[in-house]
Amino acid sequence: MPSDQPSRSGAASSGLRPHDARRPAANPWRLDLRELGRRAGSMQELVRTAPAPGDWRVELIGVPEGADIGLRLRLESVMEGVLVTGDLAVPDVGSCARCLEPIEDTLHLDVQELYAYEGSTTEETSEEDEVRRIEGDYLDLEPLVRDTVVLSLPLAPVCTENCAGLCVDCGQRLDDLPAGHKHEIVDERWAALAAKFGGESSAAPTSSSGTPDGISTTEEN
Repeated sequence: MPSDQPSRSGAASSGLRPHDARRPAANPWRLDLRELGRRAGSMQELVRTAPAPGDWRVELIGVPEGADIGLRLRLESVMEGVLVTGDLAVPDVGSCARCLEPIEDTLHLDVQELYAYEGSTTEETSEEDEVRRIEGDYLDLEPLVRDTVVLSLPLAPVCTENCAGLCVDCGQRLDDLPAGHKHEIVDERWAALAAKFGGESSAAPTSSSGTPDGISTTEEN
């Protein structure tokens, strides 16, 4: 078990020390800082995965509940608290905003955040929502990672940058259809005349006025 004695944490403060994965916290998002200690300059590397909660999403895309979030972080003890720096690997799934095809991707995000000690000048002079705080000997990573991830999720995700979307008439994906795909629209009021003047064809394009091409109308004065 890590010791609470300052002398031990100070003696091991030089250089980077990998976090002991044999002693994980019950909550993988909650870090025990007693081994890091409070001596300025003490550092610790953290490499682990933690499960995503179920509310990390926006309308069309999000992180699946329980998905493994990859954490590669460096914890550095400074005068006012603990500086957390590193990167995240976050799987996300959703639907394309243009064609509704499924999307699967992995976000790679950088994080850097100062967690202030209780009673520090930073903690006492900052509003509650302006700085993250250390609670006793523990640091909670989940709010930091959640905010970083949710703010990085696109509001209108696309399967490809050049996705053409869906055909407004048939609803099929335009990228899967032949070039020049289109539909002839016949005004139902002129369908019988269109069939008569078009021979066997039962469809004839209409003019902008709603009259089949080739059929003239007169306007009474």
